Amino acid sequence: MTRNNKSRSGAEVLIDALKINGVERIFCIPGESYLAALDALFDRSEISVIVCRNEGGAAYMTEAEGKLTGRPGVCFVTRGPGATNASGGLHVALQDSTPMILLIGQIARKDIDREAFQEIDYRRMFSEVAKWVAQIDDADRIPEYLNRAFSVATSGRPGPVVLALPEDMLTDLTDSGDAGQWRGVKISPASEDVRQAAAMLADAERPVIIVGGSGWSDTTRLQLEAFAEAHAIPVANSFRCQDYFDNDHPNYAGDLGLGVNPALTGRIADADCMLVIGARLGEMTTGGFKLIDIPCPRQRMIHVHAGAEELGHIYQPELAINASSDRFVEALAALDPVAAPDDSRRQQATQAHQDYLTWNRSIEVEGELQFADIIHGIRNQTDNEAIICNGAGNNTGWLHRFFRYRKYRTQLAPTSGTMGYGLPAAIAAKLRYPERCVVAVCGDGDFMINVQELATAMQYGVNIIVIVVNNGIYGTIRAHQEREYPERVIGTDMINPDFVALAEAHAAHGERVVRTSEFEAAFERCLAASRPALIEIQMAPEILTPTATVQSLRAAKT
Repeated sequence: MTRNNKSRSGAEVLIDALKINGVERIFCIPGESYLAALDALFDRSEISVIVCRNEGGAAYMTEAEGKLTGRPGVCFVTRGPGATNASGGLHVALQDSTPMILLIGQIARKDIDREAFQEIDYRRMFSEVAKWVAQIDDADRIPEYLNRAFSVATSGRPGPVVLALPEDMLTDLTDSGDAGQWRGVKISPASEDVRQAAAMLADAERPVIIVGGSGWSDTTRLQLEAFAEAHAIPVANSFRCQDYFDNDHPNYAGDLGLGVNPALTGRIADADCMLVIGARLGEMTTGGFKLIDIPCPRQRMIHVHAGAEELGHIYQPELAINASSDRFVEALAALDPVAAPDDSRRQQATQAHQDYLTWNRSIEVEGELQFADIIHGIRNQTDNEAIICNGAGNNTGWLHRFFRYRKYRTQLAPTSGTMGYGLPAAIAAKLRYPERCVVAVCGDGDFMINVQELATAMQYGVNIIVIVVNNGIYGTIRAHQEREYPERVIGTDMINPDFVALAEAHAAHGERVVRTSEFEAAFERCLAASRPALIEIQMAPEILTPTATVQSLRAAKT
């Protein structure tokens, strides 16, 4: 640590620690409990302050920032209700293995345990949705706590960290020195494990690779694509990790998750060797833990994960490798070539990609609006760098099935299935990459969860495009309702505002599309608008998913 001769407030030490650790932007809702930290930011212009409209939106933006950069996103919220509102972002970060630091203004230390105004013990409150929760009671220890926060958030399986900051601690004066910049730790695999994994894949007749989790980069994607092609191995992605492998690559087999291609599930079930890199193989990826036998898979399983606690957690692999995804892929790709795969392997890889292309083709539903064609239209009207964001809802099934991702981190989507994520994530993405096209695809219910963040987009000139699929229902819940309790509809209808008028009230550009033929021109106008833009797509509530309607679900129950 370096020493400073001049006393600083705890708040100044805190903000200096963020600056030293390369934080360029924080997301927040201002609060009186951390006014001293806001004041310290006034003189540190290197860190931009993005003021949001709800702590939930701020936390989702922070999580998206962590996804995009691989470094912890930082969020400031006030105590009590503010921290409570931000909890959804912590849950997303935990399940998505995203590094994130939530800083909470806390009551004064002298009032702790008196149930003071908005008092909460965050160590108990957030213990289930964070990797580490602590309270800094001594300003001298701020550098220590911040260094640990960055380390914990990024080590092993990344995730969120919470630090509570008593307001009087932030105004204490201290001569504490600054810690050096946090440095991430990569976990390299043992060379013998990499060679064994390669040998198991070479010996297999029907191998498959599943990718997901943290620790990837576009370089890692390219390395794995080259390895898969050279060894004729189909590659699938875990839930909402479709951008980990070029969807146009001849070895891409599709995504595991919502509305999965039956041909892909059959391929996974029939595989004799399965290499899983970074993915936890959670409920959504495995179809409710039914796709792969527990605890002993039928396939010879190689499981690679940066978190040692994930290896053997549910599935017992034949070969468990505790390593960062990028380090493992790098080592695997660097091995000397083995014997060329036989024709049978090459035919399987070709067929796997053809099965994906067949599944990816447009389908036709009743009416003048074909949502599959619109999703294809978004792909055709954007380049490889475009970032597509979504939250939760049946509309995401169309997006996952019909959009093709081409580069790493062009998909921002929560594996926790939270609503209200798409719009805030798009704002964070456009702030990080202002030169890139960023599109949020939202259901009407999903959009209304954080609709207020349109004001944030306008305030900071964040020229995103928001596509709102308006069918007037909570579609996912209606689908479950019709399947389990057909024709007993309650609690799933919505009366929506005029979304175009709502956009215009925020000084955004607004469009409405009721026919497929109207979309291309509307999207082009949004691209040229030089301001945030919104397209309302009116979709019949009868159409629930690419494969189900209200009537089909009712008929299946009779």
